[in-house]
Amino acid sequence: MSCHTEPSDDAQPFAGGRALETPFGTFYSPNITPDPETGIGQWSDSDFVTALRTGTAPEGHLYYPVFPYPSYTKMREDDMLAIKDYLFSLVPVRAVNKEHEPLFPLGWRFLLNGWTMMNFTEGELARDPQQSDEWNRGRYLVDALSHCGECHTPRGIFGGTDSSMYLAGTVDGPEGELVPNITPHETGIADWSEADIAYLLKSGSKPSFDNVQGSMAEAIEDGLSHLNDADLKAIADYLKSIPAIENRVEKPE
Repeated sequence: MSCHTEPSDDAQPFAGGRALETPFGTFYSPNITPDPETGIGQWSDSDFVTALRTGTAPEGHLYYPVFPYPSYTKMREDDMLAIKDYLFSLVPVRAVNKEHEPLFPLGWRFLLNGWTMMNFTEGELARDPQQSDEWNRGRYLVDALSHCGECHTPRGIFGGTDSSMYLAGTVDGPEGELVPNITPHETGIADWSEADIAYLLKSGSKPSFDNVQGSMAEAIEDGLSHLNDADLKAIADYLKSIPAIENRVEKPE
């Protein structure tokens, strides 16, 4: 919800308009309420699935990848449609979408074709038969539904995530935030137990008794804290299993 809601007390949930500052310009989240004129009220099931699976709008153009379709493409179709059903149950809000402000020459959307060729692999996340059901559930929640890598994985010069640094954190997070390393390396969360991870996702509290701030606090309040205990445990199990990558995320001097 946080990405599609302006950060003000009187903002309408899911009505868009939130500014997302990036090295490539300023982008504004769209209205995803079921308003038929300014939202997604006229979208079919196919339109919705296509947007999440391929990053393509009903009008045929590619979305800017500030919309995390490289992660959403991994979702199962039934989960995509469950999200659509929920969004269509909301009260429609008439709110005209703001125009993006990409840096030159990124206003030429055809350039996104090259970006997707380099940085996007379409398709549902396949189950790993060598791993447990809990591990596979955790990976699905981390990589698809919660799209953790969109913030916790560093990006290259063209804005694609660097798979060699998967979930290793970055100093260039959303809105200039430091995003921590969440791999099981000593510069990450090696000394966290699975219970520590699950508790943070439920409460926002770290083992050090500090509370998370910024966009992660919003992600927990609006989404992760509503997961059931089994899903939280699955996420923790998966995160403790991934490759440990050295990357101490600190403010530049």
